[in-house]
Amino acid sequence: MADPSSYRPKPGQIPDSPGVYKFRDEHGRVIYVGKAKSLRQRLANYFQDLAGLHPRTRTMVTTAASVEWTVVSTEVEALQLEYSWIKEFDPRFNVKYRDDKSYPYLAVTLNEEFPRVQVMRGAKKKGVRYFGPYGHAWAIRETVDLMLRVFPVRTCSAGVFKRSAQIGRPCLLGYIGKCSAPCVGRVSADDHRELAEEFCDFMAGRTGAYIRRLERQMQDAAEEMEYERAARLRDDIGALRRAMEKSAVVLADATDADLIAVAEDELEAAVQIFHVRGGRVRGQRGWVTDKVEAVSTAGLVEHALQQLYGEERGDAVPKEVLVPALPEPVEPVQQWLAERRGSQVSLRIPQRGDKKDLMATVERNAQQALALHKTKRASDLTTRSRALEEIARALDLETVPLRIECFDISHLQGEDVVASMVVFEDGLARKSEYRRFQIKTFEGQDDVRSMHEVIGRRFKRYLQEKQRSGEWTEEPAGEAPVEDDGVPDAMAGRPTDDDGRPKRFAYPPQLVVVDGGAPQVAAARRALDELGIDDVAVCGLAKRLEEVWLPEEDDPVVLPRTSEGLYLLQRVRDEAHRFALTYQRSKRTKRLKSSPLDAVAGLGESRRQALLKHFGSLKRLRGATVEEICEVSGIGRKTAESVAAALAGAAPSAPAVNTATGEIIEDDGVPSAALSAERGQDR
Repeated sequence: MADPSSYRPKPGQIPDSPGVYKFRDEHGRVIYVGKAKSLRQRLANYFQDLAGLHPRTRTMVTTAASVEWTVVSTEVEALQLEYSWIKEFDPRFNVKYRDDKSYPYLAVTLNEEFPRVQVMRGAKKKGVRYFGPYGHAWAIRETVDLMLRVFPVRTCSAGVFKRSAQIGRPCLLGYIGKCSAPCVGRVSADDHRELAEEFCDFMAGRTGAYIRRLERQMQDAAEEMEYERAARLRDDIGALRRAMEKSAVVLADATDADLIAVAEDELEAAVQIFHVRGGRVRGQRGWVTDKVEAVSTAGLVEHALQQLYGEERGDAVPKEVLVPALPEPVEPVQQWLAERRGSQVSLRIPQRGDKKDLMATVERNAQQALALHKTKRASDLTTRSRALEEIARALDLETVPLRIECFDISHLQGEDVVASMVVFEDGLARKSEYRRFQIKTFEGQDDVRSMHEVIGRRFKRYLQEKQRSGEWTEEPAGEAPVEDDGVPDAMAGRPTDDDGRPKRFAYPPQLVVVDGGAPQVAAARRALDELGIDDVAVCGLAKRLEEVWLPEEDDPVVLPRTSEGLYLLQRVRDEAHRFALTYQRSKRTKRLKSSPLDAVAGLGESRRQALLKHFGSLKRLRGATVEEICEVSGIGRKTAESVAAALAGAAPSAPAVNTATGEIIEDDGVPSAALSAERGQDR
């Protein structure tokens, strides 16, 4: 692990100008690219105390071995250069959205002599008009089939077109009236291009004029008693209206806009985009990304804008882009979008009306996409089987680890030290088997010693369960630990003994995963060796590079970042971290809420509240005499003496903190001057 101070630039060396910076690792590979309005201020944030950095940022700066920067003139240039470098270097710590599929577009090849309507995927080509993206290619073909009645544009490939021209006969579509057959000269190139342009205008949302024109033609044909022609025009109008119904009106003012929504958790984020043209949803697409860097919702939006419009020009960038959070600062991004469109672009958060309602729909789609992504990846039997096989192969296990237990230690600056144990069976979380522990043998911060204690306590109990069931004849060494899991004994679905009590630690895992590196792994292995357990494998997953550490190995096992086995280990580790952190925070909350009055025998909640209401605060109650306490309704002299004695013997409690404002509240109930105190780093 590199020390950031070893490559920190000298004071005054970093310019106070806009620019783009790159962090490189020891092999010279670019691992992170960022931009800044002031390079000096931004880079200084990376070289502060490691404990004050976000865990992902801390991982990045300790992985890096050098930093370099490029000065630019404006923030817009910085945005453009950042986008170019991310595409060029593909840094591992930058957010990179990945499409969950290759979305099809409806394309009109206006760059050809005889424009063709077709389904296209992949990179966009110059001179081709695109509509979409669509969720499925069949949706495009259904729309095109309806519209070819009115706009019989060529849809055949170049080979079919050339062959028809050679033999002088059109293809089947030409005979049934769904192609104007320019291949055999039924229409000129100019007339066919006009048809293609009308097709594009209709797809772009200018539908009313065509419908009204066809209705007038139908009425004229009926008046002239050309009933067959009127019937054909009636069918054409019906076809166009059915095509229009496939994209319902969502914004009444014929707005051209893209709506971007984000759903995220600690590990991943999903982005959904609705493309609205002429007030109708013309396309939808979505991305999912791993949050490999410390990034806010506004940062995710900025990355999405870069990926969405980085290669676009002109009308492909809409007049209005609606987002859930604005990038900070917003002006350079807005200017960058305007340059790509060639005119002003409004980038804003919808506040009311139809646009806000539609944004809520996009957000629901993003949430469903994230949930679906996680469900697919976690619950698919084939994927889980492959993940377990990859773990077994990477760790050289005899069998796949059908039961995995993961342990994590959590504390706040050495206080309220707790541990968690989570269980995954067949690659799925088994929450009824989760357990929580308090560290009892010592006080203070020592993750290695804590891990040794927790692993020892868990497997001592396992040996005791084996002894009770008759599977173990020797007396296990050590004293039986007291469980602190706080989970009710009566759990549905758990195996029970003859007396009906659940076997709390009856089953051993095939694999123990600890949150940490080589020291934590060594401590876990030592605890198992002391108990004589040699049939349980141990590994550790270090957050810094997601390396897998094995006991007595100098080098870690590095699984590919796309490995399903690594993804499963990450999920197990992160679930253990979440469970431990939740327990640690609940203990801290209870400790901060405790009061010396809790220890007074016979003083219930109602009378405690009456005392605090009468005196206004614990500080004023502490200063009251026994006679003054007796004045409170329901408080006798004996109880008053007990209250006074309890408060006299108790040290003043730590001040409470208003979590909404950050103010420290004194015992007299009055907030002190607002203090921006750091809460400390939870882990």
